[in-house]
Amino acid sequence: MPELPEVEALAGYLRQRSVGRRVDRLEIAAISALKTYEPAPTAVTGRAVVDASRHGKFLDVLFEGDLHLVVHLARAGWLHYREAFPATTPLRPGKGPIALRVRLDDGSGFDLTEAGTQKKLAAYLVADLAAVPGVAKLGPDALAADLPTFAERLRGRRGQVKGVLTDQSVLSGVGNAYSDEILHAAKLSPFAITDRLTDAQMATLHAATRQVLGDAVERSLGQRAAELKGEKRSGLKVHARTGLPCPVCGDTVREVSFADSSLQYCPTCQTGGKPLADRRLSRLVR
Repeated sequence: MPELPEVEALAGYLRQRSVGRRVDRLEIAAISALKTYEPAPTAVTGRAVVDASRHGKFLDVLFEGDLHLVVHLARAGWLHYREAFPATTPLRPGKGPIALRVRLDDGSGFDLTEAGTQKKLAAYLVADLAAVPGVAKLGPDALAADLPTFAERLRGRRGQVKGVLTDQSVLSGVGNAYSDEILHAAKLSPFAITDRLTDAQMATLHAATRQVLGDAVERSLGQRAAELKGEKRSGLKVHARTGLPCPVCGDTVREVSFADSSLQYCPTCQTGGKPLADRRLSRLVR
């Protein structure tokens, strides 16, 4: 799933390439992807792209007249920028991975695509960001929150730190991959309870959040959209590295699986050398 660093990079790429260009047309291929019906997609025709930005993990393309195309890429969504489209024929609804296409007046534009069968990519065309439910509920940006705000938000939602870090209403922008990386950098068990963290642990966690996300943003900026996934993988130390050696201590990276996701961690760095068993069957390491 694209998280804060990748969405920040996609917004930066769109600012460089599309700001000032006018929309030739907005095409919808996956009807279920567009969650709004007013204004209609034709409302953006002829409008210039003014800006591209990010709200948590939401990408926001702003057109003149304060009209926003807000996109949540979900787990398997992505943005592909095209210098030129292979044909001018309209998209055929329900055919292929393309959910939405924006054609610009110079012949370029971008596709929003989603792989797999679970179609959860969501696009909203709105004049008011508050009309996007996910944006309206976002907590403070994880990269921008200062230590007092960060500590207050985490301690205000009692639970396992892994889950609280990825709760977008607590802090926005962190997902499954970077939460694993942040907790590894902070040397914290993913099952540590938020309201039991000491002030020192909270400060370390805050610093790790800023470091991990900041480093990922720095690596990602300037990359083409097609290169971002590879850049993300190259910077990961524990996430998606089950069975490989931890680059910090050499211990084997372990995994805990859930119904529809998993987490990765290093026992030596994070849990005092004790592997975590299935969360439903064992006593959790704090």
